[in-house]
Amino acid sequence: MSAVTAPRRRFGGLSGGNARAIIERGLRATMSNNYLIILSGFFEPVFYLFSMGIGLGGIIGSIDVNGTSIPYGAYIAPALLAVSAMNGAIYDSTWNVFFKLNFGKLYQTMLLTSLGPLDVAIGEITLALLRGGVYAVGFLIVMQAMGLVLSPFALLAIPAVILIAAGFASMGMAFTSYMKTFQQMDWLPMVMLPMFLFSATFYPITVYPEAIQLMIQAFPLWHGVELIRMLTTGIFTSAIWIHIGYFLVMLGIGVVVVSRRLRKLFLS
Repeated sequence: MSAVTAPRRRFGGLSGGNARAIIERGLRATMSNNYLIILSGFFEPVFYLFSMGIGLGGIIGSIDVNGTSIPYGAYIAPALLAVSAMNGAIYDSTWNVFFKLNFGKLYQTMLLTSLGPLDVAIGEITLALLRGGVYAVGFLIVMQAMGLVLSPFALLAIPAVILIAAGFASMGMAFTSYMKTFQQMDWLPMVMLPMFLFSATFYPITVYPEAIQLMIQAFPLWHGVELIRMLTTGIFTSAIWIHIGYFLVMLGIGVVVVSRRLRKLFLS
């Protein structure tokens, strides 16, 4: 009788090189059970755009962005696109992962196979990216139909939204790997709501005192809003590279933390 051998993994036991299996499983689960939740996540920012961009925008008129006057609807639309990417990524990488981690025991089962923690991290983050990409395409179509796309560079908002979703998904999953109870998960809205309200979503941060501005500029959503707004309006500054770099760092830190946490939880 042959002896049972341990699953073969590469990169110090972190990866089995099959993150695609995680993605395929997630897509099947989404299409069979969660597609209504996916749709609701798309329509929420669209309704905000109709109410704020058209309703309130008719009263406000235009707003100044780096010396250029643009319609209020064109100002908040890219911000809502960034918010949509954040919300979709956070949902997929927190509550979804929290259930799989603590109740479904799905990751424990996966890691008994040749899959490694890095496969799980990459697979779950990629699922969030796919969701963010779908949101980006749909929302840009709505923006174009409403005449709120002011630059051909708006097409680059699609990969930008995917980058934003990747940053939030990786950090969200890293955060969730430390959570044990539903009460701890309730900390999420306490962080997301202030970011949504104050990250230059509905008005420039210049309305705040300088000390508050510096605090807002540390928010990841502010960087996402500014990045998407530059692409859809065509009003660029050199800070675009800071915004891109911010999310690349978020992604790198999140993947490393998630991989190490899953290895510590289930393989140590």
